[in-house]
Amino acid sequence: MTEDLPKLEEGILQFWQENQIFKKSVENRPLNRHYVFYDGPPFATGLPHYGHLLGSTIKDVVGRFWTMKGYRVERVWGWDCHGLPIENMIEKELGVKGGKKGIEEMGIEKFNSACRDAVLRLDKEWKKFIDRIGRFVDMEHSYKTMDNHYMESVWWAFKKLWEKDLVYEGRRVILYCSRCATPLSDFEIAMDKSYQEIEDDSVYVKFELKTPGVCPAGAAPTPGVKEYLVAWTTTPWTLPGNVALAVDPEANYVRIKLKGYAGSNPIGPKASAEVLIVAQKRLEFIKEPYEVLEEIKGLDLVGLSYEPLYNYLPLGEKRAYYVAAADFVSLD
Repeated sequence: MTEDLPKLEEGILQFWQENQIFKKSVENRPLNRHYVFYDGPPFATGLPHYGHLLGSTIKDVVGRFWTMKGYRVERVWGWDCHGLPIENMIEKELGVKGGKKGIEEMGIEKFNSACRDAVLRLDKEWKKFIDRIGRFVDMEHSYKTMDNHYMESVWWAFKKLWEKDLVYEGRRVILYCSRCATPLSDFEIAMDKSYQEIEDDSVYVKFELKTPGVCPAGAAPTPGVKEYLVAWTTTPWTLPGNVALAVDPEANYVRIKLKGYAGSNPIGPKASAEVLIVAQKRLEFIKEPYEVLEEIKGLDLVGLSYEPLYNYLPLGEKRAYYVAAADFVSLD
């Protein structure tokens, strides 16, 4: 006889529910023998996927294991209501444009109220999934991270850390959403459908040398002519935080003069006096006529200083805006 496994599972689930097995497994254990299980709650904005169900199964095994060892394991479901997922969902539903600015124009209180109302619209669907995989967890008395008592508990824990001198101020490079004008958590850029295959522009950027023509192998600077290091990046969003440029010390570079001018006397109304330093291997991609002034090694460029693209970074006495040698530099 072949057993109908789904039907067998449904029969066991029905037995558990009718006899309140989970509730009894908690209440039958002593109050003075707790095993505390902290469960990171899911976002309340979508249905569970394979990752949720796999994680739930593993968490269920842990709780059952310690219950079988005689511990009182009270497992309460939670909903993560903070962060951008629910805000993005409500922005689309209400037709809010302009990110943070649009929310402020609409009214923060009105927007927050719409977000709160939408938090538990999928809770019944979640309960179907969690019950079906046989997880023991209390979903009837679920907590929500937007609840005042939850947020107060977080501040209480933070206060305890502060009192024990375990909190310090540091600096960290974080992900930032320019549309929403807010920092992003790691999880907010790794959620469902967050990856897309797109073609993005790389950029070439000119960095003006503070002292033109001072390479160890360099010729004397031409009066009135500005000299630039030409850099290429596939991550243009990092440019506001740029503090250094990297070169391959063994690669060949060249100083070139565009042929749109002669010395400091421009030829043509749009020409400007410029000398560019580029990788010799990339010369074929320069579309305008040019003259090679000299060939130099990447090592000759190391230590040169250049003008920052932006002046707002509070670097103090830290060394910045100079050329460094690096083995990761590719000329491809």
